Amino acid sequence: MHIILVEDDPQLGAAIQRALERLAYTVSWLRDGREALIALRDETADLVLLDLGLPGKDGLEVLVEARRTHVKTPVIVMTARDGLDARVRGLDAGADDYLIKPFHLEELGARIRSLTRRAQGLAVNRIEIGALSLDLGTSEVLFRGERIELTKREFSLLQILMERAGKLVRRESLINSLYGLDNVVGDNALEVLVHTLRRKLSYDTVRTVRGFGYMIPREVE
Repeated sequence: MHIILVEDDPQLGAAIQRALERLAYTVSWLRDGREALIALRDETADLVLLDLGLPGKDGLEVLVEARRTHVKTPVIVMTARDGLDARVRGLDAGADDYLIKPFHLEELGARIRSLTRRAQGLAVNRIEIGALSLDLGTSEVLFRGERIELTKREFSLLQILMERAGKLVRRESLINSLYGLDNVVGDNALEVLVHTLRRKLSYDTVRTVRGFGYMIPREVE
């Protein structure tokens, strides 16, 4: 999952970025409201963590303008504005969740997982497709009853494909989700990642749609 973090506090932003990257998320950290609005309009992210007190453009204005232009990316607002009126305005402006500072990073992770489940129509943290199982909470992957050790990026790739099982996921979408806005990606980086994931599972688990992208079938044996 590619998360855009919009936070102008350098200490808090760095702490959130480290915590989320440990949970296998790809994080692009922005510090300005105008940059955030541009990024949201491009819809390159799977989720946005949005501070409200931002330089350049207030976070609430960013959210209102993004929703006005039909941006559907899920947004969790993070702010010290804890009054009832502020929370109501944030949710009415289009926020999917509202988190009051200071907060525990464990709670932020749980809210991200909850919002991800809702977006994918899941009731629990576990995704199961035949012999393949992935737990979003513990990062555990089981294949044919055996635990499979994956790198953070391999886990993220598998999660994206399992959440969209039976559907083609385009190469460009995978690169955005796995590598974010800030990284220069080699021409064959995604292909190498898919190859290593297949080697740990099986070749038939991840199928290539030549010229377009990859998919996992609805049933994995």
